[in-house]
Formats: sequence, C-alpha cells, structure tokens
Amino acid sequence: MSASIHSTPAQSTHSHDLEEGLAFQPRFDAAGLILCVATDVDSGAVLMVAYMNEEALRRTIATSEAWYYSRSRQALWRKGEVSGQTQHVVEMRTDCDQDALWIRVTQRGAACHTGRRTCFYRKVEDDGSGTKLVLADAERLFNPESIYRK
Repeated sequence: MSASIHSTPAQSTHSHDLEEGLAFQPRFDAAGLILCVATDVDSGAVLMVAYMNEEALRRTIATSEAWYYSRSRQALWRKGEVSGQTQHVVEMRTDCDQDALWIRVTQRGAACHTGRRTCFYRKVEDDGSGTKLVLADAERLFNPESIYRK
C-alpha cells in the first residue's frame, strides 16, 4: 500500500467519484478524524472502534501496524505500544463515501485496554424491568492494572 493520502472536504468531490472511483480520498470530519472499525481477520469478530487522524492513517498504511488518534489524550498512539497487544493490519477498506475505515487485523493478545479480547464484552438486554448490560465473552487475557500503572 502506498502512504499517499489525498483527503478531501465533503463538498469538493462528486459522490460518483467517491463511490465508484478508485482514488483513495478519505474524508476526515471537522476535527480531522475518521472512524475505524477493527475486526479479527480469522473470526470476523469486532475488536474495537477508534479514530485515526491523517498521520495515524499514514503510519498504518506504511507499517501495516494499527495506529490511532486518542481523542481523550489528544495524541497519536500505536496499538500495543504500552501493552504489547498489537494489531497487524491484513486488509484495509473504506466505505462508499470514504468517511469510515474497516481494518481486518491479526490481533496479538487482547484488543481492549480492560484486558479483554474485544472491547465489545457486554450485551445490552431488556428484561422487562429495564435495560441493562450483561457480560458476554468477558474473560480477561491480562490484568490492566499490571500494565497501565497510574
């Protein structure tokens, strides 16, 4: 993959060009971010949802390792740089209007900072008395307190 990215404002490109053309023209939002969904290449499980800025996208393409932009820390980060729980990008796709990305990854260890395989470890259920969360596939692969000491 080439690391050449030609981002375009929403109104500057005809929808036909974005939807049918072969030029990669990611559309970052007003904050300079694009949504990215990461799934396991083998199982198809959704591992996490995060954002990339232009630099994170460039680095992801150049290295085949997942890079993201943390909105809370206002910083670029490589998945696993602290925990060792990395993501090797096998394939990247964009949606029809190029304002979201989907990466299929080989996940090394847990994807979630809580130590779980996926960030989606709770189901939303309504038991008639109200809506609640129920744990699902919530086994921890590592203790986050031992890695992310505060």
